[in-house]
Amino acid sequence: MDSEDLIDELRRIGARYGGVPGTVLPTRPDVIIVRAGSVVVKAHAPGAEREPLVERMRATAHPALRGILLEPVTEEVMTAGDRLVTVWPAGTPVDHADPDAAPWEAAARLLARLHAVPAQALPPLRAAGGPSRVAATVARLGDRSAAELAVRRAFTCLPFPASPGTSPPGTNPGGPSGTAPSGPSGTNPRGSSGTAPGGSHGTVSGGSHSTSPGGSSGTAHVGLTHGDWHMGQMVRAPGGRAEWILIDIDDLGVGDQAWDLSRPAAWFAAGLLEPQVWYRFLGAYRAAGGTAVPPDGDPWGRLEIPAQAMTVQLAAAAVAAAGREGRPLDEVEEVLVESCLRIVRHRSACHSVPTQ
Repeated sequence: MDSEDLIDELRRIGARYGGVPGTVLPTRPDVIIVRAGSVVVKAHAPGAEREPLVERMRATAHPALRGILLEPVTEEVMTAGDRLVTVWPAGTPVDHADPDAAPWEAAARLLARLHAVPAQALPPLRAAGGPSRVAATVARLGDRSAAELAVRRAFTCLPFPASPGTSPPGTNPGGPSGTAPSGPSGTNPRGSSGTAPGGSHGTVSGGSHSTSPGGSSGTAHVGLTHGDWHMGQMVRAPGGRAEWILIDIDDLGVGDQAWDLSRPAAWFAAGLLEPQVWYRFLGAYRAAGGTAVPPDGDPWGRLEIPAQAMTVQLAAAAVAAAGREGRPLDEVEEVLVESCLRIVRHRSACHSVPTQ
């Protein structure tokens, strides 16, 4: 089924549930979204497996997740050509044209609520899909440009098994040689409340972790996790209500809950997220009882490896997008690639120090 035929089929599904002709909405390249009145119809990425998606749809409709994850219009997983299709209520997304109004505290509280739901209370779920997304994104790169090589080198430095179904980033915080990891930019942002003494925007300094590798603050907290959280994964709940709610269950599962904080942590450490925004987010998450990081003290024992992995994923996606569009990297993309180089330099230095 070519793209036009697929879109026509999505519109027919939308008309069935929404009652009006559908309009294609902008989204990432591997997904197609059609809005039809009060519903949106989603064609999932090519190659998505039916059974894991069926399990995730079943879990999302469970009462334990009501008010946290958007409930589907129907639990049925349909097909259009070779694509899996699901139908959801249409919500109002975060306004990307007004970044100052981004609901960081509301997002943190939602994630804390999600993480508090016992996975065993839900229908069975598989491993969260987020960590395997890193390997898949890097695999789409070539190896011809300096930027591609930098991202690939950083990926090989990450101290976690990269194949799907293995331990996610953060489960081996000491790395292959037992050294304490650094932040995504090759630094070690530390402080009693997650602050970064000595600088901001990731240009920070600090000593080694106060806890030993594998200690309580560096051990992953495994539980229910969204798997691919960012601001685009939140909408205002349909029906005129003001509450924010999580969407997109493609990576929902059991895994390292720090993964859900890894994107803002990576942006902060790379200097792309204002420190005060990061502190607001982290503080709200902790105040709501979030379990991905300790309730106080240094959060980076749990966050650093997931954040480094997310830095590599973001850089890989950026380099791939620039290549597709035939353009040079923009300023933000350059920062992400430079962060990958710092990961390489830091890990090479750590792992080459002779032991006594």
